[in-house]
Amino acid sequence: MTLSRRDVSELLTAHGLAPSRALGQNFVVDPNTVRRIARLARVGPDDRVLEIGAGLGSLTLALRETGAAVTAVEVDRGIVPVLRQVVEPAGVTVVEADAMSVDWGTVTGSGPWVLVANLPYNVATPLVVTLLETVPQVIRMLVMVQAEVGERLAARVGDEAYGAVSVLVDHWATAEVVGRVPPTVFLPRPKVDSALVSITRRPVPLGGGDYGRMKELIRAGFGQRRKMLRRSLAGVVDPAALIGAGIRPEARAEELSVQDWARLATWKG
Repeated sequence: MTLSRRDVSELLTAHGLAPSRALGQNFVVDPNTVRRIARLARVGPDDRVLEIGAGLGSLTLALRETGAAVTAVEVDRGIVPVLRQVVEPAGVTVVEADAMSVDWGTVTGSGPWVLVANLPYNVATPLVVTLLETVPQVIRMLVMVQAEVGERLAARVGDEAYGAVSVLVDHWATAEVVGRVPPTVFLPRPKVDSALVSITRRPVPLGGGDYGRMKELIRAGFGQRRKMLRRSLAGVVDPAALIGAGIRPEARAEELSVQDWARLATWKG
């Protein structure tokens, strides 16, 4: 059993709570939607699931219904006691922590884990990238994010949404938008649609080489994305490096794949 709109409203009222705008809270209040997310996450009794931003536990319960072992992380100290009341009887482990600063090693131990989360706009992009960079125990993710964010996470060269985060995600994982979610299933209702993005960690990072240097170049290039690379990367790379790496100096950042950035990052002359 999961939570309906009425259930969520009654829990909030009974405990004197309200969704936090500062935390970007929009609770999913449609049982069909959370069960759909659980299906798309492809989790079951043999899986360990990490949920970030569990809220009042609607998605948490749907994930637990699959038979997976679920650890729910929630930062809102006002909501955590209610979350515990709702999901701990179903066998869920609740961790009160900020996903942006928690020591994930103490939460996850050894892998593998599948992350499933409804992520607020203000943390979605940095959190996904940080998890890919620093938490190899998480081998797959299914994240619900604002549609615009989802398109950027999954974009490829030539896509309108292609940007720095697209390259970084592609280095670590394959990403695909696998569904859309309307505003009507949330409380409160956001002003935009949401996207469900499936992210699968690669066995070996696609770019290889010097990731730190590659990330520096990507951020510099996309920081002035309308400029030609010979201008946007001036002072960051030797002009000869572009030619040496097989990249046109007149190209723009959005034209380069992760492999292009990796070659540029490791070019020695």
